[in-house]
Amino acid sequence: MSVNINADTTNGLVLTSDTSGEIKLQSAGADIATVSSTGITMAAGKTLPASALTGSLPAGMGGKILQVVTATKTDSVSTSSTSFVDITGLSISITPSSASSKILVTFSIGFHGTYVDTGYIRFMRNSTVMVQPTSAGSRALVHAATNNYNQESNLVPICFTFLDSPATTSATVYKPQMASANGNTVYLNRTAYDTDAFYYPRVSSTIVAMEVSD
Repeated sequence: MSVNINADTTNGLVLTSDTSGEIKLQSAGADIATVSSTGITMAAGKTLPASALTGSLPAGMGGKILQVVTATKTDSVSTSSTSFVDITGLSISITPSSASSKILVTFSIGFHGTYVDTGYIRFMRNSTVMVQPTSAGSRALVHAATNNYNQESNLVPICFTFLDSPATTSATVYKPQMASANGNTVYLNRTAYDTDAFYYPRVSSTIVAMEVSD
């Protein structure tokens, strides 16, 4: 046996038993929602207010994935700049729904420095370097470096994962940047020697950002 729960405007809370196998929530005799073995169904024309869907989850219920944003670059690009430059087509923008949310960011990059130079990769949140390495003299502060000496067909996979706390509800951009140590050309998604042959590969690079509830 089940119960209709009615917030009656005259008699207050009224409980009425029936045999429907459901619990009906009513106001002034009008159905608001029905609870059954399959879940909760809102009555026609009734919705949960937006305020019921905001705020923090109770303790112990965090860690839910709220949204996922991805970007993939399938073409190749190169630079000889000794200053870090953005990689066109390989950035994402994600807008956290709460300032307490964290963003789990994963980068997978195919990178090639040449036998005469070292290539650098670093990862950014907006204009801030993520997980900035500790300064050590004049050494380059980067997330990855490669110098493919005598390895003209060797594309180095660079993977980076970080759980970021941007502490904002504004649009936030995540992106890699690349640079050359000495001003020679370094490459993304291809090798320096790019002869049309099976042993000179092409690859794709990807970013994934996931908002994680606190």
